[in-house]
Amino acid sequence: MEIIDLIKSTILPIIDIILVVVMLYYAYKLVRGTAAIIVFRGFVIIYIIWWITDVLNMNILSSILGGFIGVGVFAVIIVFQQEIRKFLLLLGSSRIANNKSLWKKFSLFFKISKEQAKLDLDEFILACIKLRKTKTGAIFVFERNNSLDFIKEDGDRINAEVSLPIIESIFHKNSPLHDGAVIIVGNLIVSSRVTLPVSKSKVINKSYGLRHKAAIGISEQSDAVCIVISEEKGKISYIKNGDFYDFKDDESLKNLLSEDLSE
Repeated sequence: MEIIDLIKSTILPIIDIILVVVMLYYAYKLVRGTAAIIVFRGFVIIYIIWWITDVLNMNILSSILGGFIGVGVFAVIIVFQQEIRKFLLLLGSSRIANNKSLWKKFSLFFKISKEQAKLDLDEFILACIKLRKTKTGAIFVFERNNSLDFIKEDGDRINAEVSLPIIESIFHKNSPLHDGAVIIVGNLIVSSRVTLPVSKSKVINKSYGLRHKAAIGISEQSDAVCIVISEEKGKISYIKNGDFYDFKDDESLKNLLSEDLSE
């Protein structure tokens, strides 16, 4: 009994605190870089103030904040609906949750992690520059922590290393593979001609075409980053978390992509 009491009084509270810290860390990581991070910080601050007022027996203020926190669950669902959807997609499309054999998944993981883990940034940026000069429309989607299995199967399997000739051949205007997005995992082009979910956001500039709306759509539903090359202007756009990210030049684009893919 003494051992059980010791566990309940000492070990379990420590585990409880560790789990809360881990949960908050991953919640922060999920909304980091989005507008929701400001709201997330606001909720955390309010909760800390409520906890302090409760400990100090400041009953009036504690009751007011407690009532706010009581309905805060519904506010969280409304404010963070995009992030919650992203999290559920992560669970539902994870390789572990997939019905295929675990061994096959591990084999694929090790194949990519050992041989194709890191994107050849120089080769990819070179390909982007070439497509920009020729005003060749293209869209690249880079898988990060959230699995993109739910859209990969929609396209054609490629499983080829990233290279300028491969990318040029895919997005050549007469190529049967150019119509759609390319999914890149590590340094592998795993799928091409992939249909992406188009964003329904009303705040997207009307000058942007279907490629940009599709890139925004998949970045809203996952943590993928996208690079779109406009067919009309030859402009390169960097899209993450449903928003456009600015960069000064090709080197800045390379650094931005390198930083996001290393997370």
